[in-house]
Amino acid sequence: MLDLSKYQSIGAALKDALDQFASEVCLIESDREREKERLTYREFKLRAHPLARALQDAGFKANDRAAIIMTNQSKWLISAYAIFYCGGVLVPLDYKLTPEEQWQLLAHSNASVLITEYPIWRQLAASPSRTLATNPKTILVTEAPPNADLSGAKRWEEFRGNSEPAFIPRKRNDIATTVYSSGTGGRPKGCMMTHENYLEQCIGLTSIYPFAPGMRYLSILPTNHAIDFMVGFFGPFICGAAVVHLRTLRPEYVREAFPKYKITYVSLVPLVLKNLQKGLQARFEALPNGKRKVFNGLVAINKAFTKGQPRLGLSRLLLKQVHEAFGGELRAIIVGGAFTEPQILQFFYDLGIPVANGYGLTEAGTAITVNDLKPFRADTVGKPLPGMQVRIVNPDADGVGEVSVRSKTVMSGYLNEPELTAETIVDGWLMTGDLGRFDPTGHLQLFGRKKNMIVTEEGKNIYPEDIEAVFESLPVKEFCIFAANYIWPKRSMVGEQLLLVLHLEQGQTLTDDLRRDISARNSRLLNYKRVHGIVLFNEDFPRTASLKIKRNILAERLAQQDRASTVLPL
Repeated sequence: MLDLSKYQSIGAALKDALDQFASEVCLIESDREREKERLTYREFKLRAHPLARALQDAGFKANDRAAIIMTNQSKWLISAYAIFYCGGVLVPLDYKLTPEEQWQLLAHSNASVLITEYPIWRQLAASPSRTLATNPKTILVTEAPPNADLSGAKRWEEFRGNSEPAFIPRKRNDIATTVYSSGTGGRPKGCMMTHENYLEQCIGLTSIYPFAPGMRYLSILPTNHAIDFMVGFFGPFICGAAVVHLRTLRPEYVREAFPKYKITYVSLVPLVLKNLQKGLQARFEALPNGKRKVFNGLVAINKAFTKGQPRLGLSRLLLKQVHEAFGGELRAIIVGGAFTEPQILQFFYDLGIPVANGYGLTEAGTAITVNDLKPFRADTVGKPLPGMQVRIVNPDADGVGEVSVRSKTVMSGYLNEPELTAETIVDGWLMTGDLGRFDPTGHLQLFGRKKNMIVTEEGKNIYPEDIEAVFESLPVKEFCIFAANYIWPKRSMVGEQLLLVLHLEQGQTLTDDLRRDISARNSRLLNYKRVHGIVLFNEDFPRTASLKIKRNILAERLAQQDRASTVLPL
């Protein structure tokens, strides 16, 4: 592994890694049964440098922003490295967003370069929202058919320079990426992450879960996700490990990848981990009675011998078939992005498969705490990473208060949002909006959210204000959307839901037609963004002088009502 304390930027570290680990495999790309590509670090460099040269020839320079909207594949990482080599700022966007949302974020980020795939570009080019972002001067499209109309874009594969690019050095406090922590666009929140943020985060994470040449990371989460960008790109690369990309995430091909590529680590969100647990439980329950008793006995023995800490060698021996299904070399499943229920973590640990759960947010550079498995604790989100200062603000009698963080991994601020930045980072401390406390052993326990947002099991941050555009022109006097737990706090990180609060016109009632209108609008939202109930409020919403809703005061008034009788099913 490179000594990251000696580096000033992501680009400089990656540049040296490509030379130091030149003969090691860095990328494997598989599409169903066929392996499409296998690149060494030397070959990766030969792919990236001509792209970097072409970007420079096209006028791309230090501090310019370049957006990537792609599924997980080698071209994503090659493009990102070329951007860093040129001293640019990477803007990784979620390919699952709608074209309207993507164009809004492209406009907000002021990206001068867009790199995307042909199917995504077809939708973007056809969208009326294309006029929102006029800045992308260079648009590169991958894997376009030979005679395709690219609507002004260029082919990624043909966009190549003929000479060696000039490496543009950056400093630790320079911006490396602009990452959007909220998926939609009521108020885009672009987290400006510095090179130091990533360098320090990587030092902390790899001190607990190290990579090395020969290890393989299975990349399932989107690379634009903060977790996968760190442990599915930067972390493995600076250690000489390999990243495996699958061009399909159908369960049968994901299962085959573990034994085929001898996976060492994989990152999942809680929803995927829960589905994996259900599948395994169904297989165990389908065993004949005799075999099931033997299996349960082996699990019990494994639990007894691994109570204090994992013993992978023993677990692989006792539960050989389970571990062989995961390739026989899996060291840990990394889970994050949202809260994971303790019983799920315990299920895998009992099988000898440690789940490294943690807690973090984009604004803090991915991870704040992580379970180091010394010992394994299913009921917490672990201890602060090295270099992290974590404190509880205004704790109550039980020690529960708002979690705040100070470290070199905390973002420099939100793009073009000085007021929001000042609200979020106070005297150098990042106010997370999450409620927690430390137990006597220094492990952090989470108990809910202070801020008006939810985090889905898929790791999606949903800000209610961003959903409200869908309900504009609703025939009511006024409305807004709240996270239910913001109004009626409960000490839980699961089962979070959105509610639509309505103030009807005088004499108006919640008719069937109005319900159908609300349901129709709600159905246009992706599943994880939909509201789950309606709340009727009979007074004018409290507002500021500029007519903004005073959400905290409105929430206090709503909280005086009984939740069970107040929330109407949608």
